[in-house]
Amino acid sequence: MATLLSPLRRANQVGSTRTSVTCGGTDFTYAETWERCRRLVGALRALGVQDGDRVAVLGSNCHRYLELYQAVPGAGMSIVPLNPRHAAAEVQYALADSGAKVLFTDAGIPGVRGMVSRVFDLSDDYEALLSSAVPADLPEDLPEDGVAGLFYTGGTTGAAKGVMLSHRNLLANAMHFGVCWPFTTDTTWLVAAPLFHAAGSIAVLATVWNAGRHVLLPSFDAARFLDLIESESVTATLVVPTMLAAVTDEQLARPRDVSSLRYLSHGGSPCATETLRRAQAAFPTTELLHIYGATETAPIATLMPHEERLLETPRARSCGQPAVGVDVAVFDSNGARQAQGQVGELAVRGPNVMLGYWNKPAETAAALVDGWYKTGDLGYQDDGGFVYLVDRAKDMIVTGGENVYCTEVEDALYRHPAVLEAAVFGVPDQKWGEAVHAVVVPRKPVATDELVAHCRSLIADYKIPKMIELRSDPLPKSAAGKLLKRELREPFWAGITTRVSGA
Repeated sequence: MATLLSPLRRANQVGSTRTSVTCGGTDFTYAETWERCRRLVGALRALGVQDGDRVAVLGSNCHRYLELYQAVPGAGMSIVPLNPRHAAAEVQYALADSGAKVLFTDAGIPGVRGMVSRVFDLSDDYEALLSSAVPADLPEDLPEDGVAGLFYTGGTTGAAKGVMLSHRNLLANAMHFGVCWPFTTDTTWLVAAPLFHAAGSIAVLATVWNAGRHVLLPSFDAARFLDLIESESVTATLVVPTMLAAVTDEQLARPRDVSSLRYLSHGGSPCATETLRRAQAAFPTTELLHIYGATETAPIATLMPHEERLLETPRARSCGQPAVGVDVAVFDSNGARQAQGQVGELAVRGPNVMLGYWNKPAETAAALVDGWYKTGDLGYQDDGGFVYLVDRAKDMIVTGGENVYCTEVEDALYRHPAVLEAAVFGVPDQKWGEAVHAVVVPRKPVATDELVAHCRSLIADYKIPKMIELRSDPLPKSAAGKLLKRELREPFWAGITTRVSGA
């Protein structure tokens, strides 16, 4: 059976002298990476880590993180990537819930070190372990449904869920990605999103399988991102929409030579069409790809290659068609399939869909129904199978009996040239139940009346924000760059026990 080490084993066979990773001033060949992974596994075995045990990592992007991501599950253990921007209580919860035996970290989160029996710095300690370890023989066969990793996702500490992804899930995702885009020995993939997140690790296996090269950005910075594309001749990468907006603005203001970049993908949340138009102007020779999915789908569900060709068509708002090997369908609240064009909950089926949630059988049963993963996203499909997201089910606003999809209002706002960032959500309203509220960060001075008039020219009156709040500070985002809309919404709902459109 193939395992998470199968890509690295092949790369070492067919390209042992090729550079596998560039991280700051450090470069390793595939032969060197293979040997380091053998030493890492030997060190973990000497520490008493057995098959099925969990090994946690809490840190920034680096070549050591890539080694852990491949070698730990490849040896029959499970990797547990954690978010270094989480509060101490959230990290402590994940460590306790997973039962991790070892933690590698470069984050100084208080109270964490006392929760794991063995803790090592993701730098000198790590290198000392490898230098003194006896290289282990790495298994070639493991059960394909074995838990390769626990990937924690969710909101508050109590609601966090460890998504169990198997070797089969992650390898299937790599194959699905490879069908859409060519991964070759010439691929140089820039890891810009954090590796603890699916946006960061999405192309690791596909790149390694083809003996391509990884270039690592420790933490996101738009200028450094572009500098690396120029200096390292990066050919492909993935960003989330907030990152895409930042690198686009930086490239338009201070252009670099980005001619090597053939493929620029984005995912993680819906992206405004106007942001994509600006990205096309900044990267005119680059193919744009929209990816939709979730941690639970390892993560690819749909793909929209050559998105730049569709920006002036009705399909500009689509996130693409189901990936080869993946089924996507739309269901109503009673579990019946929706007809084309009808909005319902999107569901995904395929070899990439998770095993379930760690230690959470009730949540697993609610999410996995008759072989389908229920995404919690509202959307529809057209006659070509193209999928259109309209909102998260929990974010949809019900105002005066009408459904308002936040993404539609946000897209209208983004079409105004003064809007840099926008977030739309529902707030309590005595008359209408909920009112449409917008928070906007402008790139240049603009009056709220002007934005309202702009929206009125594009969307129905009941969808127009009743209030637009202008802010100078960036909107709150997760470590992966995803907008934290709940932080904007929660103050309006403090003390209110119910809301029409959910929590």
